[in-house]
Amino acid sequence: MGCCSSASSAAQSSKREWKPLEERSCTDIPWLLLFILFCIGMGFICGFSVATGAAARLVSGYDSYGNICGQKNAKLEAIPNSGMDHTHRKYVFFLDPCHLDLINRKIKSVALCVAACPRQELKTLSDVQKFAETNGSALCSYNLKPSEYTTSKASGLCPKLPVPASAPIPFFHRCAPVNISCYAKFAEALITFVSDNSVLHRLISGVMTSKEIILGLCLLSLVLSMILMVIIRYISRILVWIVTILVILGSLGGTGVLWWLYAKQRKSPKETVLPEQLQIAEDNLRALLIYAISATVFTVILFLIMLVMRKRVALTIALFHVAGKVFIHLPLLVFQPFWTFFALVLFWAYWIMTLLFLGTTGSAVQNEQGFVEFRVSGPLQYMWWYHVVGLIWISEFILACQQMTVAGAVVTYYFTRDKRNLPFTPILASVNRLIRYHLGTVAKGSFIITLVKIPRMILMYVHSQLKGKENACARCMLKACICCLWCLEKCLNYLNQNAYTATAINSTNFCTSAKDAFVILVENALRVAAINTVGDFMLFLGKVLIVCSTGLAGIMLLNYHQDYTVWVLPLIIVCLFAFLVAHCFLSIYEMVVDVLFLCFAIDTKYNDGSPGREFYMDKVLMEFVENSRKAVKEAGKGGVADARELKPMVK
Repeated sequence: MGCCSSASSAAQSSKREWKPLEERSCTDIPWLLLFILFCIGMGFICGFSVATGAAARLVSGYDSYGNICGQKNAKLEAIPNSGMDHTHRKYVFFLDPCHLDLINRKIKSVALCVAACPRQELKTLSDVQKFAETNGSALCSYNLKPSEYTTSKASGLCPKLPVPASAPIPFFHRCAPVNISCYAKFAEALITFVSDNSVLHRLISGVMTSKEIILGLCLLSLVLSMILMVIIRYISRILVWIVTILVILGSLGGTGVLWWLYAKQRKSPKETVLPEQLQIAEDNLRALLIYAISATVFTVILFLIMLVMRKRVALTIALFHVAGKVFIHLPLLVFQPFWTFFALVLFWAYWIMTLLFLGTTGSAVQNEQGFVEFRVSGPLQYMWWYHVVGLIWISEFILACQQMTVAGAVVTYYFTRDKRNLPFTPILASVNRLIRYHLGTVAKGSFIITLVKIPRMILMYVHSQLKGKENACARCMLKACICCLWCLEKCLNYLNQNAYTATAINSTNFCTSAKDAFVILVENALRVAAINTVGDFMLFLGKVLIVCSTGLAGIMLLNYHQDYTVWVLPLIIVCLFAFLVAHCFLSIYEMVVDVLFLCFAIDTKYNDGSPGREFYMDKVLMEFVENSRKAVKEAGKGGVADARELKPMVK
């Protein structure tokens, strides 16, 4: 939309001076207008579904003849039993609630509007008749009187026996069976597990009786995540080197063990081996040799990489240390995952509700069984495709807003020489700049991710539908395409994040920022590799540590309660929650480190410490630059400028 520059302008842009935080201008306004129009379209879909009566049908429910329960209904042409007065019949009752259509995700049962749901199991038609006479709620077809329930006329017009005890779903007025075991087949992947009702009941009872412990362990994972973020700052130097040494020692040890096993197998006497096992022994020996050679090659490559990047590991340590300082100055960064998660939950709730509205909108159509279905005809029948694209784009937009907010706050911290002059709330200041200037950039970046994610999801759907039908070549091609799109999506996510940082620094549009960030990353490829390997691996180990600690505490607590015959499910819930919490916290930490690195790379590229071009970086990063220049000078490559004493920014 006019933001991508030509080759000549790109060359001029690469020579452009970066002026952090000095200029503010709106970026990618056409994309912001496009996003607003798209959101208006999402609102139109919701309004259309509500205006066509779908809201009443969804909330109040309707029977198989198109009558909405709890109100008077207009007669539908050529449809029997339509236009009935259901003012006193407020609940939807299914004659066979457990008869599910797994393909179309529908309940294949006649639906009636009734005055009350049967709270107790009805085993015979006499019980159904007694329930109708006592409660005034007829559970058989409208054409059948209660006195005829026990006659031959009731064949196929009454509910399937026994009628399970049911209760109305809050706000949606459907009679749902109290015992949900009949819905187990809806989750086909768990059919063999939940078919044993006793196991299912023990699992559910274990979750319910241990809910206090589950809540306590979830809070423990939250506290551990916050403590770990503080610990990483103070022991970052030791922790990074420990991880590096352990990886090297593990590779050397594994390689040594493989060669030892190969030598032991080779020296073992073959005379004692039975003839039929001789071929197996030779195959095992050959496999051990292949494994040992592969491990040796891997270890040598890993050692060479570590040797090349050993000095750049120091930059990772410095960035982790500075990231800890950022969280001290900007404590609200810790709460960013909560606000993002809250916004996503609100949007997903709206999206699901609108999707349910769409499922009950349209005109009444009689199907093959003579019952009513509501279908949308014409171009409007493709609204749900638009709705699905909206789910992906707006979700990515919300996540991108978080990235831009974090980037803006960290950039403000980095490029403010005197930390006493920081805004009172840098996070809120970053949100203000995002809303005023950069929503268009965020909309464009999230749309690019959407363009990659939608084809990948379509291919995954095609692959699932053709499972077992396609040949080996087609299956391999599908998986390769899905894998390539996944890799492209991850690369674009990383580039987008750095583009948002460049936008926060210089207030340029998305294409210019992405190009500038890409150039900086390519120029510092080895440093990027060091940070993304050592740093990400260390954060991953932190997530594993929190999950293992929470899981161990859960095992110790649950083990003392003998009443919990099965506490595997509570433990799984706790571990999943612990990983989610750790991922949210440490992902923010990782994001801060990435933003700091780009700021550092730009700082060292356009400043040299001379008067008028002083560095912005922290004292810890200044020490890294000083040590690097000393190493270059000692190697005989330093010049006059390299001998200059560097002055850190004002503290």
